[in-house]
Amino acid sequence: MNKSVKEISAGGVVYRNFEGRQQIQLIQDRYGKITLPKGKMEPGETIEETALREIREETGITGRIVKPLDVIRYQYQLPRIGLVHKEVHYYLVEAAGGRLKPQLEEIRGVEWLEVPDAARRQRKNGYANNDSILHKALWELGYDEKGMKRNDGIR
Repeated sequence: MNKSVKEISAGGVVYRNFEGRQQIQLIQDRYGKITLPKGKMEPGETIEETALREIREETGITGRIVKPLDVIRYQYQLPRIGLVHKEVHYYLVEAAGGRLKPQLEEIRGVEWLEVPDAARRQRKNGYANNDSILHKALWELGYDEKGMKRNDGIR
């Protein structure tokens, strides 16, 4: 049985302005790795609605999409299903409200980090395929890949 299915997920890099500084939200998944909130698309949802719903469910934070960041594609094998073609759409999302509250059935924790700390934590304990996503988000917010403010006149 050599079937294959397509699975679409969406999520985002969530940021907020807090006491004059920008912070990035990172989650710790059930395996103890640093990652970004994301999840599977439900019937009738747009990809953008999926991203915002998953962020809200996993972290307690509501947000608004600023812009698309990238799409990550990979494959994995499931015993009774076969090959899964996974597509994850990531957005830059500005926090709009809510209270930080991890969905403990899915993740171990969620926190706001100063931008350099978020960049360092991702590099040290995050999934490699999220490096470019976080880097693109930081660039959009006016930072380099290490989370240091850029001086190139952007934002």
